[in-house]
Amino acid sequence: MDWNMQDAGMELSLSVILLCALAFMIAGFIDAVAGGGGLISVPAMLLAGIPPHMALGSSKFATTLGSLTALWTFARHHLVVMRIAPAGFASAFLGAVFGSWLAMQVESALMGRILVFLLPAGLLLSVFSGRSYTREGDLPERCLWPKVLIMGFVIGAYDGFFGPGTGSFFIIAQHILLRLVRASATAKVFNLASNAGALLTFASGGVVLYGLGLPCAIGSMVGNQIGVRLAIRVGARAVRGLLYVTLTLLIATLVYRFFL
Repeated sequence: MDWNMQDAGMELSLSVILLCALAFMIAGFIDAVAGGGGLISVPAMLLAGIPPHMALGSSKFATTLGSLTALWTFARHHLVVMRIAPAGFASAFLGAVFGSWLAMQVESALMGRILVFLLPAGLLLSVFSGRSYTREGDLPERCLWPKVLIMGFVIGAYDGFFGPGTGSFFIIAQHILLRLVRASATAKVFNLASNAGALLTFASGGVVLYGLGLPCAIGSMVGNQIGVRLAIRVGARAVRGLLYVTLTLLIATLVYRFFL
C-alpha cells in the first residue's frame, strides 16, 4: 500500500500545520491532566485532510515527545511509582507494536466504531471503581505483576490500534487494579511506552509526516508542561473530574463522527 502524500492529492499548508500544532497543544494539556488528548489531536488531523494512517503515525511522533516531557516533570517531583515502571513500560511498548501493526491492516472507520463501544465501558468502570480510594494505598501484592503486564499490553495494543483515550484508560486501570489515586504520573510511563512502540511501527511503515509531526510535537510539549503543573497542584480529585469530562466529550464526538 502506497502512503505517499502526493498520491493522497494534498499538500501541507502553513495554516494546516499551525492549526494542528494548536490542537496538539490543547491535547497535550488534557493528556497531562486526565488523558484523552487524542479527542482533539487525531480528529484535528483528519479534519485537516491528513490520510487516516498518516494522521495516526504523525500524531504518535508528536505525542511521544509530549509524553516524555510530562513524565520528566512528574519524575522530578517523585510521583512515579518506580517499582512497576519498568514492567509497565516493556508491556505497553510491546502491546503498542502489535496494535499499530494491526491498525495498518484495518480500515480506520472500523477502528472508530470499536472505540465508541470501548469508551462507555471505561467511563462506567471509573465511576464505579470504588470511592474508598480516597487515600493512596500500598500496591496489592496479590497478582501484582500479571495485572501490570496485562494492563500494559492490552491498553498499549489499543493505543497502537487507534489511540484516543489511552491515557484515561491507563489512569482508570491503575485506580481499579493497583489502588493508585495519584495515577497520572505512573500512567505516563505506560503511555510513553505505548506511544514509542506505535511510533516505531508506523515509522517503519512510512506513514509518519515529520514536517507536520515536529510542530505538533512542540505544541504537545508546551501543553503537557502546562497540564502537568496543574495536575501536581490540584490533586487527584480534580484530575478524576477532568477525566470524566474528557471521556464524555470523546464518546460524544466519536458517536457523531462514526454513527451520525
